[in-house]
Amino acid sequence: MVDRVRLNHATIAKILKSQGVADLVNRAAREVAAHAGEDADVDEYTTDRGAASVAVPAEQQAIEGALTRAAAAASLEVRQRP
Repeated sequence: MVDRVRLNHATIAKILKSQGVADLVNRAAREVAAHAGEDADVDEYTTDRGAASVAVPAEQQAIEGALTRAAAAASLEVRQRP
């Protein structure tokens, strides 16, 4: 049995900053947007790594939970912030 696990932080950072991970993030955002409907807007961008956001009109989220339902339909875990 292993008592300790040692993380290679440099390698983890390299993986997270890779184009492959950015592509996965962007693909997931586009899938959520597809489930959310035609009013959904995807913003693909880069910080220190690939990132994306999906937005829907506030009224659609407030009344229908459009973005929450779309994320769940894309098999993403949806939970409330603490």
